[in-house]
This record gives sequence, structure tokens and C-alpha cells, in this order.
Amino acid sequence: MHKEAVFQASTAAATAAAAARDGAEPVSAVASCQAATDVGYRSSSRVLLCARLRPAHQALNYRCPDYRRRQAMLGARLGPRLQPASFWLLRNRHAASAPTPTPEQKREIDQCFSRLDLTFKNTKEAFKSKTNSELLRGLLVLKLCSYEKLVRYNAEILKSLRKITGKRLFKTILKSTFYGHFVAGEDQKEVEPTVYRLRQFGVKSILDYSVEADISQQEAEEKAVEGDSATNASAAATPAAAPVGGEKGGSSKLLDETRERYKSHKEFGDRRKDVVSARTYFYQGEPECDRNADVFCSCIDAVAEATSGQGFMAVKVTALGRPKLLLQLSEVIAQTQLFYKALTGSTWQNLVESKLSEKDFMQRLHDFGIKTDSAAVQNWFKTIDFDSDGFVDIFEWGRMLNENFQVSQLFQILNLSTGQLEPLIRNLSDQEEAQFKNMMQRLIRVSEYAIKKGVRVMIDAEQTYFQPAISRLTLEMMRRYNKDRGNIFNTYQTYLKSALTNCQIDMHLARRENFHFGVKLVRGAYMDQERKRAAAIGYEDPINNTFEDTSNMYMAVLEAVLKEREVRGAGTVSVMAATHNEDAVRRAVQLMRDHQIAPSERVVCFAQLYGMCDQVSFSLGQAGYSVYKYLPYGPVEEVLPYLSRRALENGGGGMLGKAHKERALMWTEFKRRMFSGDWWHVPPTEGAAGVV
Repeated sequence: MHKEAVFQASTAAATAAAAARDGAEPVSAVASCQAATDVGYRSSSRVLLCARLRPAHQALNYRCPDYRRRQAMLGARLGPRLQPASFWLLRNRHAASAPTPTPEQKREIDQCFSRLDLTFKNTKEAFKSKTNSELLRGLLVLKLCSYEKLVRYNAEILKSLRKITGKRLFKTILKSTFYGHFVAGEDQKEVEPTVYRLRQFGVKSILDYSVEADISQQEAEEKAVEGDSATNASAAATPAAAPVGGEKGGSSKLLDETRERYKSHKEFGDRRKDVVSARTYFYQGEPECDRNADVFCSCIDAVAEATSGQGFMAVKVTALGRPKLLLQLSEVIAQTQLFYKALTGSTWQNLVESKLSEKDFMQRLHDFGIKTDSAAVQNWFKTIDFDSDGFVDIFEWGRMLNENFQVSQLFQILNLSTGQLEPLIRNLSDQEEAQFKNMMQRLIRVSEYAIKKGVRVMIDAEQTYFQPAISRLTLEMMRRYNKDRGNIFNTYQTYLKSALTNCQIDMHLARRENFHFGVKLVRGAYMDQERKRAAAIGYEDPINNTFEDTSNMYMAVLEAVLKEREVRGAGTVSVMAATHNEDAVRRAVQLMRDHQIAPSERVVCFAQLYGMCDQVSFSLGQAGYSVYKYLPYGPVEEVLPYLSRRALENGGGGMLGKAHKERALMWTEFKRRMFSGDWWHVPPTEGAAGVV
């Protein structure tokens, strides 16, 4: 596979959006994919049809088919039978004009924009909330982070320090340095003063209980492949979801690639390796998952009490169940997604616009050289044509979720030899069925508890081999709980080549089914690990080629969400731009102004980590924009893994690479106070800024 072709396909929509914004003629998705190599499909005696799948949300990095050549292969007579995209969008979109701001909102937009220092160098405003001792502590911590060996061996150093000093002195040292700078407190009571003080400067809080299991690498690797012998035997007996591949051996190659990608590999079992920006949960049994759900609910209580109904809660799905089940679900989504593309001849860009009638379906199977049982196909169509319009689209590949379902019956296929529906996921034990059901019940329980408390839930993104399942489950939570407002947010990692396509597919689903579309936008936390895994296992690198590509993808996804608001109207989308990149924040603020979005509308908010990027957070908050700080809390000795990651992140070779600048800004503010008569600076306690 050629990376250039895949990248061109995945960024075609961004190019079209940019052209439309500049007043140029948009480039069609098909034209944008002409350089991509066509993917053919070989005939098979067995066609597998998914009878329980809605949209698949993780675009795999396969080549984008050339639709014109596919039309020639299948016969031009089939082309008109697919409903045109314009008709589909006209029929399904909600009639809404672009929101028009009120005079008050226009004044707010102009005032907030004029108050914001877009250089982020106004140290007086950036550090107004800090005492002199807090500035000195920040200078010390970030200076220590500049020593490469100290950062590299920080975990070992902390453990040795704990043995030498004893528990009490160790706790005092940590609270005076790293813990005090990066962690808000040990419990809810200790966190509350920090939450209150941040609010005085226009900054809201996202609380997170940051205690992590400290297991060995060997134990992590063994847990990753636990029980895989039975799973692999089942996978070997499970047929592919599509007759993929046009050349001899192509079908087998693509199937093998998909199976290898969504399979546990012991050498990558320790998912903490090469990851410094994200917490990792390991499966340690169903009782531990229940405890994780209890911790999430306790954190929701803390958020609700501390933030007065304006808080967020972050949830990782891998904390609530067995990751192996997410791998299996992701593989099925990937296979069925490829099958749908094969049947419709669609690209990733026009996937949501393609529709297929029963007659077209029969004809395409015939062109693949597959003998069909029309009665079986008709029954299958009745099963998945939920709106009874005589057509099937990507959103009608099935329905889920019901917490009482059996996962083995979740995805079903039509065996054209027997005319019977058969499960695509085979031979799950009763225990695995129960584990999947438990995972869903925990996710539902946490979501419903958060909504009851007025707290919004962000489902964190994880590795690409889990993400199709995670995104799918998150969208089902949105469908269920986002009817009135944005209670559930999905996370999109823009270092992925497929980020824009994934987001657009999900937005179309939200528009079609009229639920609020909530987005958390991040760059991504698993880049090095993802690249090493792709190279070792033999599938295409899912990561953008350059930092600039990721920056452009970030803004393309953000603008796509803001344009969706213009299509659907006010109150239908919201996005959290979680970034420490100053340029991204500047561009996002400019987009808000261009789209006439007032900060008080809560369409766009920003987020940064506690103890980092204060020059951005407090500048935004005091200018009137909606901004959050991610506040970790927990006992000193139990958050050491979190502190270790923060040290790595702020080190000289850290991913963010911002520590040197932040230290320079702190030093500038310290000198300003010393020589300007503001040495006895006391942070204001009231009226510093309103919270948006």
C-alpha cells in the first residue's frame, strides 16, 4: 500500500472544505482520490452480511476505490440506481439556517477577542493566580525536568527516595515539588480550594482520580494474551466479512492483515511502553472493573459538588471491561465496513451518502459471481431496512445497543449456501458473554449516574486497534443520552490519517438521528507505540506523516464541526479543543470569530493539564472564553505513575517541548514582581473573572 494514496484519500474532505471556505469550486471526493489505487473484490461462494451493525467508525487505511473504474467493471447500468448524494442529504438533513448571533453576542465576540493576548506572553495575567512561592516551585520543577537523565530514570529515583526518606518525609518533599505542581490534592476536600481559585480566574475544572496500578512489564504482557489460544482457534474458523481483494491472493492478504491488526501481540502487551501522555488500565478481573466503575462514580460526585453542574468526567472503556472483547468487536467492524464499501463501490469520503436497493444488491452479488437465494436476501433486507424505504445505507447495517443482548448474536452473517444467519463472532464462552454484558452495563451505569448529577462524560480515545469498538459504543451512548444536550463526548485523535473521515461519518449519523454531537479534539497519545506496532505486524502506519499534517488535520476537524453547527443550527454540536499548542488555540479562537460563535454559547471550549500551559489557560479564562483545567487527584504514593509521565512530558525530549518557554515566562513574572513593587502579590479571591 502506498502511504501517499492513503493520505490523499484521508485529507480529500479537508481540501474540499478549504476550497469552499475560500470561495473556490470544491473538489469532489471522487476526483480527490484519482491517485489512489483501486481495490477489486474476488468472488466467493459465501457472502457474509452483517445483520446487526450500524455505521463503522474507524476508517482503516486501505486504498480509496476509483468509482469510475468500478462502475465500468460492474456495468454502467448500476450507477443510477445508487441514490445521488445530494438527494440523500436533502432528504435527511435537518432544515436549519446558520445561527445568527444577537447584538449582545456580537459584542461579546468582539470584546473577548480584543481582550485576549494572542501572543500568550502577558505574564501578569497568566500567573495572576499564583503566589510567589508557587512561581518558585514551578521554576524548580520545570528546571529539574530539563535534566535528561533525571527525567529518564525518574521512576527509579522516586522509588529510591521513598526508601531513603521514609513515607512522611517523602510525602512532604513531593508535595513541595512535583506533586504540588501537577496534582490538585489527595482527596475531594483538598481539591476544592484549587477548584474555587481557578473559577475566580475564569477557569473551570475536570477532576480525575489519577491512581494507577503499578504492575510489571512481564505481568502486563501476560495479561494481554491471556486466553488467546481459544480466541485464535475461533478466529481461524470464522470467515471473512467480505470477499476483499481483487488479485489472486488479495482476499487472503487483506483478511490476514485485518486479523493480525486486531489481535493481541505479547510484545506490545505492555500498553504503557512509549506512552507518556495517557493512563493505561490493565484487565485484572471483573471485580476490579466494578471497582473502576465505582471510582468513576465517586469522581462524578466530586465533580458535581465542586463545579456546580459545569464539569466533565473522563472515562476509559478499557477500565470497564476486558480489552480482548474490544479487539474482537473492532475486527468485525473493520471487516463489515470493507464489505459495505465493496458492495456500494463507495469511497471513505462518500460512504455516508451511498445507498443500496435490494435489486442493486442482488445485481452486485451476481457481478461478483455469487449465486444468491433471493428469499434469503429479501428476509435479510427486511431485517436491516429499519426505515422501510427500500434502501440500505451504512447506518442501517444493524442496530445495537441493548444491554441484554448476547455478543455472539450481535453481528450475524448470511450463509448463501444454507440461507441461514450465522454469528460472525463464534464460540464465545458463557463467561465472555457475561464479561461483554458487564462492560456495557458498567458504561451505561457510569453515563446515567453522570447525567443524573449534571456532569458530562468524555470517552477517551485509545489505541487504534481498540478504537473502532470504543467509538461505536460511544456513539450508541450519544444516541441514547444526547437527545436534549451534549452529555456524552467522543474523542478524536487528529494524528490519525482517518480522523476527519471518522468525524464526518459520525456527524452524519448525529444529524440523521437528531442527537447532539459532542467532540473532544486531541492530537493523540500513542504515536510512537502505534508506529512501532504497525511496522512490526505489517499493516500501514495509521499516523500522519508530519507534525504539520497533524496540525492541519486538527484544524480541519474543528472547522468541520463548526460548519456542522451552521447546517443543523445552534445547540446541536459542541467541541472541546484539548491542546497545549498555542498556534492551534489562536486558530481556534479566530475560527470562533469567523463563525460568529460567542464563548457563552458553549459551542467551543478549551482544556489543558493542571500545572502546564498556564499562559494559555488563564489568558483564555480572563478574556471570557470557556476553558478547563484537567485536575488529577489522589494519594501521593498512588499517583507516582502519573507524576512520572508528567516529568517525561516536560523533559527536554518530551512530546510537548514547552517546558523551557513556560519556565522563561515564570522567571519573567518573578522578576516583574520583584522590580515593579508587586512583590507582595496576593491572588485575588473574588471577582477576578466570570466563568463562562
